[in-house]
Order: sequence, then C-alpha cells, then structure tokens
Amino acid sequence: MSAPSYVPGVPPPRPPRGSPLELVKPEILRFKAFEPVLLIGAARLKNLDIRIRVKGGGNVSQIYAIRQALAKAIVAFYQKYVDEQSKQQIKDALIAYDRTLLVADPRRSEPKKFGGSGARARFQKSYR
Repeated sequence: MSAPSYVPGVPPPRPPRGSPLELVKPEILRFKAFEPVLLIGAARLKNLDIRIRVKGGGNVSQIYAIRQALAKAIVAFYQKYVDEQSKQQIKDALIAYDRTLLVADPRRSEPKKFGGSGARARFQKSYR
C-alpha cells in the first residue's frame, strides 16, 4: 500500500522507470546480465549511462536481450567516441567469451500450416 503526498505548487515526484541492473532478480540472472561489464571492466564504463528497455519473452530471454544490448552499446560507443583499437580489443574479448553477446540468434518460431497440428507435423494418414 502506498501513501502519496503532494506539496501545492510542486510537481509530484515520478517513480523511476525501470530499475538498475544491481536489482535484477534472481541473483544468478543478475550475473548473466553483468557479464559484459565484468569482462570489459567497470573502470572503462564509469562515465557511461546506458538505459535499456526490454519487453516480450520470459525472464531469461529478457536477461539475454539486456546483456546483448549492453555489449552492443559499449562496442558502438567505443567505435563512435573512442579509438578503433580499443573498440576492437573489447569486441575480441566479448566474442572470445561468448559470441551471443554481439551476434543475435536468428531462430524464430515457424508458423503453423494447414493439414497438421503444427508447423511441420501432419495428420496421420489412414488407408481403411
């Protein structure tokens, strides 16, 4: 239960959208989301403020989307605002650890077709 309070003449405070990575539950998925930061080192990222919005999928797929977006954002920042050599070092370190940090998985669910219960399954044929 909440008890909001308002001061006349002052706009009401808005709650922050989203939450920092430090508050991701469960803790095992938090480490998965922090992998790009741990690989590159927090010292290289101390001046960055990255905001990621994710929707759809389940908890695990959202965490994997967050870690991929975080890794891609870091590489893009280093490419645009820092030198090419450090970008290449970061990219090589990320790909050496896990290729899915920078390369998306293109597999998607295939749509159902007629004549069966699923995309490829067909109804059983009977001769009698």
